[in-house]
Amino acid sequence: MSPTIQELIAGMSLEEKAGLCSGQDFWHTKGIERLGIPSLMVTDGPHGLRKQKDDADHLGLHNSVPATCFPSAAGTASSWNRDLLRAIGEALGKECQAENIAVLLGPGANIKRSPLCGRNFEYFSEDPYLSTELAANHIKGVQSQGVGTSLKHFAANNQEHRRMSVDAIIDERTLREIYLSSFEGAVKQSQPWSVMCSYNQVNGEYASESEFLLTQVLREEWGFEGFVVSDWGAVNERVKGLKAGLELEMPSSGGIGDAKLVDAVRQGELSMDTLDRAVERMLRFIFKATENRKADAAFDPEEHHRLARQAAQESMVLLKNKDGILPLPKWGTIAVIGEFATKPRYQGGGSSHVNPTRLDDPLEQMQAIAGADVSFVYAQGYRLDSDEKDEALLEEARQAAAKADIALLFVGLPDRYESEGYDRTHLDIPVNHQALIDAVSGVQSNVVVVLSNGAPVVMPWIGQVKAVLEGYLGGQAFGGAVADVLFGHVSPSGKLAETFPVKLSDTPSHLNFPGEGDKVEYKEGLFVGYRYYDAKELEPLFPFGYGLSYTSFAYSDLSVSAASITDQDTVTVRMKVTNTGRVPGKEIVQLYVSDVQSSVIRPRKELKGFTKVELAPGETKTVAFDLDRRAFAYYCTELGDWHVESGAFELLIGQSSRDIELRTTIKVQGSVELPQTYHRNTLIGDLLDNPKTAEKAKYFMGKFGLEAALGDNPEMLTAMMRYMPLRVLVGFGGGSYTEQMLADDIAELNGLDKA
Repeated sequence: MSPTIQELIAGMSLEEKAGLCSGQDFWHTKGIERLGIPSLMVTDGPHGLRKQKDDADHLGLHNSVPATCFPSAAGTASSWNRDLLRAIGEALGKECQAENIAVLLGPGANIKRSPLCGRNFEYFSEDPYLSTELAANHIKGVQSQGVGTSLKHFAANNQEHRRMSVDAIIDERTLREIYLSSFEGAVKQSQPWSVMCSYNQVNGEYASESEFLLTQVLREEWGFEGFVVSDWGAVNERVKGLKAGLELEMPSSGGIGDAKLVDAVRQGELSMDTLDRAVERMLRFIFKATENRKADAAFDPEEHHRLARQAAQESMVLLKNKDGILPLPKWGTIAVIGEFATKPRYQGGGSSHVNPTRLDDPLEQMQAIAGADVSFVYAQGYRLDSDEKDEALLEEARQAAAKADIALLFVGLPDRYESEGYDRTHLDIPVNHQALIDAVSGVQSNVVVVLSNGAPVVMPWIGQVKAVLEGYLGGQAFGGAVADVLFGHVSPSGKLAETFPVKLSDTPSHLNFPGEGDKVEYKEGLFVGYRYYDAKELEPLFPFGYGLSYTSFAYSDLSVSAASITDQDTVTVRMKVTNTGRVPGKEIVQLYVSDVQSSVIRPRKELKGFTKVELAPGETKTVAFDLDRRAFAYYCTELGDWHVESGAFELLIGQSSRDIELRTTIKVQGSVELPQTYHRNTLIGDLLDNPKTAEKAKYFMGKFGLEAALGDNPEMLTAMMRYMPLRVLVGFGGGSYTEQMLADDIAELNGLDKA
């Protein structure tokens, strides 16, 4: 009979316990052979397995085994397809089993605060609801195969600049509603086996040492059951980190962290109970992974490549299609221009870099499906290893474009432009890519641009081209997928999971990114992404949720299950969507909620539901959304909880955050009234706004004796007095209203509000 976890802990030495809480090397946890506790391997993700070979460099950045490279999160987020994310996760889980991997490090659920963040290609969205839904399904997929995930980077890792030391200063409400919320739903829905803490500080405390984040929020509030692992090298003070809830330090510190834990226990600084709790969490993970290990596991690389192709198809976003130039005709001459057409940029740089099982060549794939009546001519256009314009290459591109019916330009951001470890400093494509667009559009009116990039770019050239297809970083099957979309084998169905600005200075965090020294203040607060553009009434280049199709859709028959609910109820929203075009297509229906009148600052609307529906021409389907309390709530710092304010809420159904097709209003009754305490500095206007104290406020206004002076201007009297504190009554009363009378009235007010 195998020993229990408690029996194993009882049989360990102090040194063995400490050792179990740090890595054996760069990728393995420590085992204890004499107790039958195995060493396990973890490896980078999240869009592909990056298992290092035995002869890899000591930092583990090169020489990984072949694995399927799926589109990065910036792309898959644009699919808005929960089922697709789960299918990708399942495939990744199978590949991990085949390589004996216990945990795939990912997905990344950090918010895209600024489009400059160098790691945005690895994150899902600027919106926490969309991010958490996609992350949760990715996790469910991987873990369905008996492989763990590590949701990262918790929390507020929204820039690469000084990422190991910077202190993110965020007010509590913004932290809860935006930056923690992007993790919350994923934890609650899918219970990742682990959560990875980030490098940075949050409000003056390293995430690796934050009891607030790792214990109070993650475990006590959200119910997280797994273990917390450090980002590689994120541990500042090992003992403080373990006390806060950081179980596993990675990579190995060569025994330094272990020794600190041992010494802290012996000195009485760290209790044995705290260490035992961490060891128990590690053991539960180790034995869960061992029990789920599948002998002789394998996967079909071709099947996974086909899934990668579908994922890339759904990740692409058609941004412009003037005169219906896409899909491309299957006749005539097409000039394919740009080195990306033969050397695609299909993934981001840094720790998530995958060695693909195969790699599609876009030009070859187009040639394979276009048919005999299409001829292709290729021109390089630019050099990928330089930003400098090459006049000979530009002239070659002009000549190719001038002789063709359509010019197809593959441009975007080379590898060096965006990567883990550093941020971008601008949103431009390289000068030689811009020059290529200028040169070709000067001799050819039918220009189609295919972008390969991990984050938004500005497009001062957009008026020079007829179509723009955002390909993001489409993974190893990007070449086949882009051929499918360009030639109409599938209709594009992606929509943006982030706002594209007209210019960098339009972005919400522009004045406060990346901060000064080791401090960055999130002064834009709640107004991240579309929330900001809505509030500022600022027109973006392309709004959140935007994307075109080769077909068209009509929305109708919006209904709700109840016109009035309490915040303890769930309301169901239904509507119909019809494919009114001539080809099959998939539509992403988005539901936003708007608080009509709030006593606190709130965004104009927030995404609270979405679904992707596939429709044949002429077909109609009914889609439904269930909205619970959180769909209407904001985080109330006074309550330390989510709060629904009674009143009217507008439900908005849109094809994007700016293209609202249907709307209706429901009333929601909150079940909790905010506690009110009145004092001598309470404003008369605040009393007027509360039905329970409004009459008493009118009584106070009569004390001033200003009615006669103002004549028939009661509105002016009210306006003047709204912002007067109660204590002013004593001074203005000329002795007729005393401090004791004020104290008695304040006591009465507090009694009225509690009644």
